[in-house]
Amino acid sequence: KICLCRVIEMDWFPLDNLLCMLLGISFTVWFTLLLVFIIVPAIFGVSFGIRRLYMKTLLKIFEVSLEGLHGPYSNGIIAKEPTSLEEEIQEVRRSASPRELDANGTPEFDISDILCFCRRGVESIVDDEVTKRFSAEELETWNLLTRSSAHFQHLSLRLTLLWGLGVLVRYGVLLPLRVTLAFTGVGLLVVLTTIVGFLPNRRLKNILSDKVHLMCYRICVRALTAIITYHDRENKPRNGGICVANHTSPIDVIILASDGCYAMVGQVHGGLMGIIQKAMVKACPHIWFERSEVKDRHLVAKRLSDHVKDRGKLPILIFPEGTCINNTSVMMFKKGSFEIGATVYPVAIKYDPRFGDAFWNSSKYGMVTYLLRMMSSWAIVCSVWYLPPMQRQEGEDAVHFANRVKAAIAQQGGLVDLLWDGGLKREKVKDVFKEEQQKLYSRTLVGTHKDRSRS
Repeated sequence: KICLCRVIEMDWFPLDNLLCMLLGISFTVWFTLLLVFIIVPAIFGVSFGIRRLYMKTLLKIFEVSLEGLHGPYSNGIIAKEPTSLEEEIQEVRRSASPRELDANGTPEFDISDILCFCRRGVESIVDDEVTKRFSAEELETWNLLTRSSAHFQHLSLRLTLLWGLGVLVRYGVLLPLRVTLAFTGVGLLVVLTTIVGFLPNRRLKNILSDKVHLMCYRICVRALTAIITYHDRENKPRNGGICVANHTSPIDVIILASDGCYAMVGQVHGGLMGIIQKAMVKACPHIWFERSEVKDRHLVAKRLSDHVKDRGKLPILIFPEGTCINNTSVMMFKKGSFEIGATVYPVAIKYDPRFGDAFWNSSKYGMVTYLLRMMSSWAIVCSVWYLPPMQRQEGEDAVHFANRVKAAIAQQGGLVDLLWDGGLKREKVKDVFKEEQQKLYSRTLVGTHKDRSRS
C-alpha cells in the first residue's frame, strides 16, 4: 500500500507542475498582449487600428446575418403633425360660429378649445416626448444583444447560433479583458496622480499631470472597446473657458478626457469614487463640492468664475442638462454655467446604438450593473464634434445664451432640441411650465381676435 501511494503521488507531481507551467505561460502571454497592444499604445496615444477592424467586422455580420423589421419602422406610437396650438384651435373653430365678445370687447373662452388640450393631453399620456427620452433607444434590427427591437418577430436557428457564439465571445473573452483594463486604468490613475501631487506647483507638474490623465483615460477607453471619431479638433476647448456637452452616460467624461485635459466639476463622493477624486485633485485643480455647498448657487458660480479667470488652469467640463438623456435628444441646459461670462466651447456627442446602449438609466440600473452591461456589449462607438467657441452677446441673458448653445449642439449631433427640464425624470412638472401654456393660450385668443377685427 505504501508503495502504491508513492507511485500515485509521483504520477500527480508532474501533472501539478505541468498545470502550473501552463497557467504561468497563459498569464505571461495575457499580460504581454495587454502591454504591447493596449497599454503601450495608450501611453503614446497611438492606435494599431484593431478596434476599427473589429467594428467593420461586426457591421458585416449585422448586415449579412440579421433580420430587419417586418414592416415600416416608426420612432413613436403616435404620428404627430408639427402644428402650433393656434393652428389647432383655428382648425377646430373653422366650422363653428363666430365668438361673442364680452363687455370689454375681448374674446371669451369657447368650449371647443377644450378639444385641443384634450388631444394633446392624451398624446402626452400615451407617447409623451419627455418620458421616452429616459428609456433605451429603439433599434431597427437586432444586434445579438439582450435588448432587441420591439417589432422583431422571429428567431432563426442561424441567429440563435450566432447569439450563442456572441455570448461566449462577449462574456468569455471581452469581459475579462475589459475588466482587467478598467482596474489597470483606475489603479494607475490613483497611484500616478498621488505621486505627481507631491511635486511642487510648477510647469513640470502640470505637464506630468496631463500625461498621466490622458494615459489613464485612454486605457479606460480601451476597457470599453470605445471607437471614437473626433471632428474639428481645431475648436477644442482652451484654458480659461468652459466646455459644455450633451449628456448620455457617465463615460462621456472618459470620451472627452481621452482627447484633452479638463478640470472636472462634481460633488464629493465616498468609497472608491472618493479615493479617485482625492488623488486627482492632488495633481490637477479639479472642483469638488461638498453636499451642503452644491445648493449654494452663488458659491458654485464664484468658484467656477475664479477658475476660468486663471488662464493657467484647464478648461472646465460641464454637462448642463444635469442628467443622462437617451442619445436621441438634448434637454434644457441649466443657466448657471452661462452666467459666468467665460467663453463657452460646445461639444456634441452622438453614440451609435447598433453596437451597444451607452445610455445610463439611473432609475433602473446601479453603476456597477450599468458598467457590466457596457463591458459585455459589442463596443462603444461614438462621434464627437468640437463646435466653434461661443460668447454671450450684448443684452443676451443666460437663459437665451444657454438655449442658443443647446440648439447648436442638437443640430450638429442630429439630436432633437427640447425645452423640457431633464429634472422631470424624477420631479413633477413645475408651475412655471403650466403658466407658460396658459400664457400661450391667452396670446392665441388675443391674436385671433385681432386678426378678425382687421378683416
